Amino acid sequence: MSNPKIKVAILGVGNCASSFVQGLEYYKDEKTEIGLISDVIGGFKVSDIQIVAAFDINKDKVGKDISDAIFVEPNNTSKFCEVPNLNIEVKPGKTLDGVGKFVKELITTVDDSEEIVKELKESKAEILINLLPVGSDEAVKFYAQCAIDAKVGFINCIPVFIARDEEWYNKFRDNKVPLIGDDIKSQVGATIVHRALAQLFSDRGVELKRSYQLNVGGNMDFLNMLEEDRLETKRTSKTSSVTSVANKGKGMDPDNVRIGPSDYVKWLEDRKKAFIRLEGEAFGGVPLNIEVQLEVWDSPNSAGVVIDAIRYMKYFTDKGDLDSLDLVSAWLMKAPAKTAKDNDTLSKLHNLTHIED
Repeated sequence: MSNPKIKVAILGVGNCASSFVQGLEYYKDEKTEIGLISDVIGGFKVSDIQIVAAFDINKDKVGKDISDAIFVEPNNTSKFCEVPNLNIEVKPGKTLDGVGKFVKELITTVDDSEEIVKELKESKAEILINLLPVGSDEAVKFYAQCAIDAKVGFINCIPVFIARDEEWYNKFRDNKVPLIGDDIKSQVGATIVHRALAQLFSDRGVELKRSYQLNVGGNMDFLNMLEEDRLETKRTSKTSSVTSVANKGKGMDPDNVRIGPSDYVKWLEDRKKAFIRLEGEAFGGVPLNIEVQLEVWDSPNSAGVVIDAIRYMKYFTDKGDLDSLDLVSAWLMKAPAKTAKDNDTLSKLHNLTHIED
């Protein structure tokens, strides 16, 4: 007997939404598990996820079927799967601070909608996935409240602090609305690689003295992040993800660590290049340094993690176990409400959900 569909709504039909929608189509026939972190979570397969609503503020996307809207410029990620018409019309959202000054020149926005909560309820969405641009502080908080009002779970994939903010965290808990956040990790991205190396130094007794992670890319997030004030929480999120495991949890001197996006290179499109360096002090005080260069397609690299977050949320919500969503956040997010060691967290989640590998 197959599972009922997990009904999800998408907030922001950009590159990440494009990779997510393509991924659902790519894996729906279960012909391959390659590229998935988890084939099954709590009995739920990728094919159990169904898109029931989508919101955007770009005039060229609103009104289109989501299967077409995901390929509308300025989206520029890899097209790895043909998507049939899904009969899901992209509805207008509310702009607020969702468009940075550099992106304003590239898109025309629609009039704001006041029907978000109504649309969520009518679509019967169970989960709202936040894929808005980095720096959309007011917009994310507006939609977080919409999720609470509609009694729809909220997965916050960007570095505007909701789960990490005590007031918002408690607001979701008081209303018994599921929450996972903040700032989705990539499957194998710059931060998870950097964090793993920092953990390796710590586990092997090497003091991490200095480190940087400098990223460049050509998608709209990197263009948005040319505005330094839209970038502040992104730097905080990425930095805390690495330093929280450094030096046996003691962290690092803030003056000796620099992590975050550093420039926009248009021709890279949705590719991201990361330059990572760790300088350590090993046995006898002698230096031990590591340098890594990583190149990924940014949006597909996070889409599989979003697919896992959805299935975890559905599983634990059905069980009435919202506490375990903190474990999920610790495993999948860069800036969770409660941090934990990755291996310990994954082991606990395996035991709780009986993941079939």
